[in-house]
Amino acid sequence: MLTKFSDSTSIPVLWLQIALAVPAEGIAAIWVLLILIIAWVVNRFANKPEIVRKIVHIGTGNVILIAWWLNIPASVGITASILASAVTLLSYRLPILPGINSVGRQSFGTFFYSVSFGILVACFWYLQQPQYAALGILIMTWGDGLAALIGQRFGTHKYKVFGTQKSWEGSLTMMLVSYLVSSLILVGTQGNNWQTWAISLVVAIIATGLEAVSFLGIDNLTVPLGSAALAFYLSQLVHNFVSL
Repeated sequence: MLTKFSDSTSIPVLWLQIALAVPAEGIAAIWVLLILIIAWVVNRFANKPEIVRKIVHIGTGNVILIAWWLNIPASVGITASILASAVTLLSYRLPILPGINSVGRQSFGTFFYSVSFGILVACFWYLQQPQYAALGILIMTWGDGLAALIGQRFGTHKYKVFGTQKSWEGSLTMMLVSYLVSSLILVGTQGNNWQTWAISLVVAIIATGLEAVSFLGIDNLTVPLGSAALAFYLSQLVHNFVSL
């Protein structure tokens, strides 16, 4: 996603202007800027594009927590998603973000990642249930990000889905991290009960299945949207059942 920081020299100025003008949005902007700086430093001295991609992938995804906790308006998240999606699409043709396709295969994953952020914010901010947007994004952020790293480093047991090679080690990481993310968010917002843990388990299993089907990077869309929608639906189902 990012291998050169010099291509975005105007971005820090914009982030700082936002930070000075609007405190809540500014905190989110400063966080993104910090991630970009870390990614640039790692790339500058280590020159490992895949590690840089994962730093940006995991780091920027956590901005959803800032948006949730500080109650940043949905319009800000949606606008950021539209702009990021547009820049990403242009980057497939122009060298705006070199390294965006450095995964070694054709992929629109970064574009889908940006789109999913906007869709989730639009849906769950409107429903006043932002925790589900955070759940979907963080499963994609941490689950998929760590699954790729673990799979590449320790994945010795391979399998293929629609021509895409995966590893059982990576998929197991995806399931465990997805379960942890879901559990932390749902227990924190719905309470500690067996239904919450059961929902988290179902979400983790489905998210892992969706991540396995990742041709053209479509998992960056299906995993966050599917995880969030499933967690919301199951939570509403349990709530309605308990209320009877």
